[in-house]
Amino acid sequence: MLPLTLLLPLSAIVLPVHGEVVKNGSTCIVTPLSDTNAAFAVPRSDGGGLARATVDDTPQILSAFSQCGQDGTIILRPGTYHIRQVMDTTNLRNVSVEIYGTLIWSADNLSYWRQKSFSVTYAGRQTAWRIGGRDIALRGFGQAVFDGNGQAWIDLARGASNLDGRPISLTVWHGTNVLIDGITWRMAQFWHTFVAYSQNVTMTNLVMNTLSSNSYSSQNTDGTDTWNSKDITISNWTVTCGDDCIAIKGNSSNVHVSNVVCHESGAMTIGSVGSNARQPDYVENIVFENITAIHSSNSAWIKTYPGTGYVRNVTFRNIYGEDVNQPIYVTSCIYSYQNCDSSHLAISDIRWENITGTSRYNVAAAIHCSGAAPCDNLHFSDINIKPKNGGTAKVLCSNIKNQATMGLQCTGPCPGSHPQQLSGNV
Repeated sequence: MLPLTLLLPLSAIVLPVHGEVVKNGSTCIVTPLSDTNAAFAVPRSDGGGLARATVDDTPQILSAFSQCGQDGTIILRPGTYHIRQVMDTTNLRNVSVEIYGTLIWSADNLSYWRQKSFSVTYAGRQTAWRIGGRDIALRGFGQAVFDGNGQAWIDLARGASNLDGRPISLTVWHGTNVLIDGITWRMAQFWHTFVAYSQNVTMTNLVMNTLSSNSYSSQNTDGTDTWNSKDITISNWTVTCGDDCIAIKGNSSNVHVSNVVCHESGAMTIGSVGSNARQPDYVENIVFENITAIHSSNSAWIKTYPGTGYVRNVTFRNIYGEDVNQPIYVTSCIYSYQNCDSSHLAISDIRWENITGTSRYNVAAAIHCSGAAPCDNLHFSDINIKPKNGGTAKVLCSNIKNQATMGLQCTGPCPGSHPQQLSGNV
């Protein structure tokens, strides 16, 4: 006998399908509705045969967070979970979230995501999932996969830098004592992660891979960005993306980044900061160490707008780059390259230690500080960067107070118009 799904026609009606959460004490266990297909047949509500029902695991996942998100444990069993709605889980307390399956964010309703994703305040950005509260552990045990269907978003953006409503995959939002560990991202929608208004956040053993499969750029697929947050530890990451690997934005402090491998990215970045001259940005006490940058735009760099505030006490240590466009770079006027000497955002007490490898062209370092607020106390030691095609690497410098004693010999001035990425030797 033929299956019923072959005997009756399927309509185009979309009916929601909901599952149940098994609760045992303070533990909620979620099983995916469908491990193999995002659509299957269910009886029509009007009795007219079968309708094609779209699987959506979001309601049962949110139910688990509602029931066990405080003093509990949430377990997502192995399998494929289809996420078709935004998730706001920001009232968590003393919870362990264990994910053993693959979460796939839908790509056939991009307009929904653009309209319904949650604001994260920064630069008008939005996110598909906010997680917040205190004493939260989100673990993937090396099995969890977050698939954002990013190629659909890349195609929709068509190379545009910031498409309105394009959502960040996961945001730590007003979180305290948060651990995120053992998760793999594939094709994130926008930035993979964002940390905002949070404290004591640890993110370890993460893998991220988002690159376009066509001619459209995969820019704005950062590994993570921090903003208005402090006491952050990032360790043991492998990131392949089309933009910054790790970006420390305004009002971030006490951040330690170590043992990260970045491919095709901007590697270790302070910025952008200072975009609003009426609202100072402060960044301090940042350490990047034991970093590898492969075929990246930059290795260890600072990008600011002509704004106000400061960047101070930053260390770039033990960073190896292979075929990096411009390994060391500092600018006071990112993107516009205008009003470069009018910025009052102070950059001081920055150290580059043991920065090695090859540059794509003949510039190892380009540093343009503002004439109105020259950089102070820059220190370099054990810098060994060679152009991959031979020759001598240039070091371009402008407006550095301690240039004579900073430990790196400048070979010429760096104009404010000097770009972040080069297209050839200079």
